[in-house]
Amino acid sequence: MTKILKLDASARLVDHEVAAYRSLSKLLSQHFLDRWHANNKEVSITCRDLGLEPPGFVSQDWIAAVFTPEERRSPEQHAMLVLSDQLIDEVAEADVILISSPMYNYGMPACLKAWFDQVVRVNKTFSFDLARGDFPLQPIFSGKTLVLLSSCGEFGFGPGGIREDMNHLGPHIRTLSHYLGVDAYHEIRIEYQEFGDERHQDSIERAYRETEQLVDTLAHRLHVAA
Repeated sequence: MTKILKLDASARLVDHEVAAYRSLSKLLSQHFLDRWHANNKEVSITCRDLGLEPPGFVSQDWIAAVFTPEERRSPEQHAMLVLSDQLIDEVAEADVILISSPMYNYGMPACLKAWFDQVVRVNKTFSFDLARGDFPLQPIFSGKTLVLLSSCGEFGFGPGGIREDMNHLGPHIRTLSHYLGVDAYHEIRIEYQEFGDERHQDSIERAYRETEQLVDTLAHRLHVAA
């Protein structure tokens, strides 16, 4: 059975009475799951709406707890890491990490960055060994697929685009995904939201088509591998 971890980072909802206020990224993410169910109903899904329930930011005490050997942690330190441990367990179980996120100020929403800070953790998702030289970090997990479904107000953020150098969402997530054991990364983007013209509608339709094609490919590959 394929296990999907679905993370939604938009502050917006999908059922707002004003259609223009509905989250494009969350709607695309739901379409991903609907298409997956149509392909293969043997799937386990864990959902977290980070936009509605954001993880806490790391603090000095949190960092101290992380770097204290587990057997020496105080009860307060163990309690401080409960959420982090739970989020990491969800990543460990997942075959596919599905992230939907808008681009806020050319990067990821604070709630999504907080999630990454909670889960990319030494001795939990990566090991650290100076014997490896200049690249001492090594992921502990492997074999996972990450899909980023994003939306942005402008356009041209892809490779070769006029705003490629301004894209601090996809490249950042792709870099961090390595430390979650991600071997295969896919990104589908809705653009032109602030323009609201025909190009925006075309971008939405293209994103839905690409999502369906990606789901068909992934669902078949993971089903065969299982």
